Amino acid sequence: MKDFLYALKIQRWDDHRYYHHCRINQSLHFLSAMSFLVAYVMLFIDPAWAALIAWLISMTSRQAGHFFFEPLGYDHVNQATNEHKEEIKVGYNLRRKVVLLSIWIVLPLVIFLNPGLWGLIPEHETLSEFMHAVGYAWLYLGIAALLFRTCHLFILFDVRTGLVWMTKILTDPFHDIYLYHKAPWHLLHGQRFSDAELHASH
Repeated sequence: MKDFLYALKIQRWDDHRYYHHCRINQSLHFLSAMSFLVAYVMLFIDPAWAALIAWLISMTSRQAGHFFFEPLGYDHVNQATNEHKEEIKVGYNLRRKVVLLSIWIVLPLVIFLNPGLWGLIPEHETLSEFMHAVGYAWLYLGIAALLFRTCHLFILFDVRTGLVWMTKILTDPFHDIYLYHKAPWHLLHGQRFSDAELHASH
């Protein structure tokens, strides 16, 4: 257990130091984390709505921070190129995220053209039923993406690495609130990047 928690700490630290320099990105992660907690509660009430909240609010805000606001050039803080960071990324790097998000975007159209999705989700007639069906499809997509990468890491590295990454993903909302709850405050005071990034640029 001690080794497991240490590996979890390392994965979290690598994710933070490599991919969260920008205060806008950190603030969006804080928003994402808060909405993910709402989605976690909704899982026990209405799983479809939980998935809609997770994908439409949590994931969009989270990934917008990475794609649009995080610096993609040379990382002076860690002395690493973006290509190097993407290559060693344990979880979903930007290229893998593009594939995942593409599937996410296409799914509603597939459901609209094929109600019930070959019996995998409830068929729809009204807009409300359609949204519910999309929610279930997105829920299954999220579970599949989590399990796929976890099993992939089993093969690439070992079972512990995969389980550590899965644990990190599931607990990220709690950890992100702890890490980034002050990011909006820093951003309001004009600090676009974290202290480490500011010092490295001087």
